[in-house]
Amino acid sequence: MQIRQQPTIADAQKILFASLQSIYEVREASSITDLIMEKITGWKKLNRVINKETRLSAGKNRLLQKYTKELMAHKPVQYVLNEAWFFGMKFLVNEAVLIPRPETEELVKWIIDENPKGKPGSVRIVDIGTGSGCIPVALKKNLPHFEIYSCDASQAAIEIARQNALSNQVEVNFIHLDFLNSSSRKSLPAADIIVSNPPYIPLKQKTEMSPHIVSYEPHLALFVADSDPYVFYRAIADFASEQLKPEGKIYAELPAGSAADISGVFQSFGFDSIEIHKDMQGKDRMLKATRLP
Repeated sequence: MQIRQQPTIADAQKILFASLQSIYEVREASSITDLIMEKITGWKKLNRVINKETRLSAGKNRLLQKYTKELMAHKPVQYVLNEAWFFGMKFLVNEAVLIPRPETEELVKWIIDENPKGKPGSVRIVDIGTGSGCIPVALKKNLPHFEIYSCDASQAAIEIARQNALSNQVEVNFIHLDFLNSSSRKSLPAADIIVSNPPYIPLKQKTEMSPHIVSYEPHLALFVADSDPYVFYRAIADFASEQLKPEGKIYAELPAGSAADISGVFQSFGFDSIEIHKDMQGKDRMLKATRLP
C-alpha cells in the first residue's frame, strides 16, 4: 500500500490561499495565509520560501486542516490562532473579547503623545470597557509611572485582560462591574484621564455586518439598543462630571459620522473643550474632551 505524502510548505500555502479567496479579498486572503503558515511552520516568509519543498509533518498538516475548517466557517484568524498584535505586543484573544483594531492603536498613541511620563502615581487613568486589556496594557507599558484602573461588565473579558497584563509584564487594576449601572461605577476612583472604546453599534445594523464579526465577536462589546446608541458616552460624561479631576481629559473612540452628536453629549455635561481626531483614513474617529478649571 502506498503511503500518502504530506504536502510541501509551498503546496499547503497554495491550497490554503485558494480556499480563502472564496470568502476574502485577495489581499486579506494572502495576509491570513501568511499568518497561518508562519504559526504552523514557525518560519517567516523568507525561510518558508527557502524551505518551500519541505513537507509538513502529519501533526502540522492536521493542524492546518483544523485551522482551514475554522477559517472557512468565517472564524476570524485572530480567534483561530488565539492571538492578536496590538501596539507591538501579543495579546491572547478569544470569543469573549473584541479583536483589537488599528483605530484603537491610534487612540492609544494620541494619549501617549499628549501625556508625558510623570512621577510614580502622579497620574491616574480609568479605562472603561477593557475587553482584551489592549488599551490599559499598552498605556501602562508606555506610561509606566501612571496608575491605571480598567473595568468591564464581562468577567470572562476581565480574566483575559489579566492574563494579557501578566504576559506583557505590566500591572493594571482590573475591576468587574457594569458601567451603565450608576451605583456600580461609583466604585471607580477619581481620574486624571478617562479612556474608552465603548459599544456603539445600533442593534439594527447587525444584519448589515460581516459574518466574521457577528458570528464570533461578543455582542456585549459591540451593540447598543437602537433607542439610545450613545448610552455609553452619556454614562462616561456623567461619571466624568463627578470623578474627573480639574483639567482632566476624556479620550474616546467614536463611530464614523457621529462626532458632532457625541460632542454634543459631552457639551451637555459641561465639557466645552472638545477636540476631534481623524484616523488614518481621514475619518473623525476619536474625541478628546477636557474639563476646564
